[in-house]
Amino acid sequence: MSKRKFKRTKILATIGPASFTKEGIESLIEAGINGCRLNFSHGLYTERDEQIKWIREAAKKRGRHVAILQDLQGPKIRLGLLQTENMELPVKRGDRLILDYGLKEHEGGLHLPVQYNLAKKVKIGEPIFMFDGKIETVATSIVSDEAIEVEVLNDGVLGSRKGLNLPETDFGDDIITEKDMADIEFGCSRDFDYVALSFVHSAADIEKLRQILTSHGSTAKIIAKIETKKAVASDEILEGIVEAADGVMVARGDMAVEAGAEVVPVVQHKLVEMCRKHAKLVIIATQMMGSMVNIPEPSRAEVSDVANAVIQGADVVMLSDETAQGKYPVETVKAMKKVILYIQNHIPVSRGYTTVINDIKKYDALAPAVVELAEKIDADLIVCQTATGATARAVAAQRPNLPIIAVTTNPRVANQLSLIYANNAYVRTYSATYGLDLAQELKASGYLEVPEGKTELTAIITSGHRNSVSLSDTIQIVKI
Repeated sequence: MSKRKFKRTKILATIGPASFTKEGIESLIEAGINGCRLNFSHGLYTERDEQIKWIREAAKKRGRHVAILQDLQGPKIRLGLLQTENMELPVKRGDRLILDYGLKEHEGGLHLPVQYNLAKKVKIGEPIFMFDGKIETVATSIVSDEAIEVEVLNDGVLGSRKGLNLPETDFGDDIITEKDMADIEFGCSRDFDYVALSFVHSAADIEKLRQILTSHGSTAKIIAKIETKKAVASDEILEGIVEAADGVMVARGDMAVEAGAEVVPVVQHKLVEMCRKHAKLVIIATQMMGSMVNIPEPSRAEVSDVANAVIQGADVVMLSDETAQGKYPVETVKAMKKVILYIQNHIPVSRGYTTVINDIKKYDALAPAVVELAEKIDADLIVCQTATGATARAVAAQRPNLPIIAVTTNPRVANQLSLIYANNAYVRTYSATYGLDLAQELKASGYLEVPEGKTELTAIITSGHRNSVSLSDTIQIVKI
């Protein structure tokens, strides 16, 4: 593979009914995904075990590492099942709805079951948006200990199990719900590389989850989903979340409802910059190729959206409904990969920050020098020998316009690096030359191609001290 064919921005695909088979997962990996998102808002644990098994088997079959991300539901409030035709309910401006946590089953009318006790949190006058913001309501009274009344402010249709957004409601410390706790305990006993925390308000939410994961012996990295009005209230809050987490997901759907659609592109730009500065993973999510749920080609706007994320320097672009329940999951991945490759080969990502400012600089203070040297001598690849992944992440934060081949002894580190910009990770037994040995192996196999006009590959190899947190102290230029 030449560096022009090496996809530096990664693809994360959600697994759902459209891809929930062994063959479906294999097809997505073959098409070019680098990670699988398992949405814990839906599904059974037995299904998760099957998915994890199939993902690992398919990745091994392809000789690749694929990250698995557990996406916690968080305080995502949903309506219950509506006992109506097509499970939909037309509503009109002025209608009064009762949202009742104690109602286990809808019996018709405007008395609706809801999967959260809003009576404990909502104050009169606070807005409640339903069905991705399609229906706007306002709380008018607290009916009982488990029910509230809301007034509908526009005509529309409600659907079964559709989400509610409450941008002005203070949920306090209720970010990690009882369901989340059960899902976390399940996840800690399974093979997850990342855990995504929904509806994050502040860095304190991340710290709480990290304590829980640590107490269960989990080495999963934490992704903060940025989607609440509180999280985007100031740059200080945003940057605090970025510093506390291992990465962020720009969850543009709920963010648009909670904070306003016009806020989303500004927050996306800020978060990509902050994550590059702090050497943290950044995922751009929601409706990236939304039209491909139903048609086999993306819209021009969607192509531009993916292209913009690549140009900004995002680590990952994510697919949700497109691969979970769309008609063309494999075609969507192929279309997204095609856009990524074309853009990165015609508009190189700007270098941006030359020095990361978080603790990762302790592990690799030489990352800027590695990338600058590689570009000056027209190297074909960078090889990172890394125990924890820190060296590879530090080099990736510089956004080099060439592949990073990471070699580690730890399979978990390799899986996690599969979502980091430009990284392709391999697990090998440690030796003083295992980076060089791997590069020679990949060249001999034909995976790494010698560019036209050259007779050999030029590689920069950087490494740190094995089993320590010392600085990376070695840069080598080698001909392969």
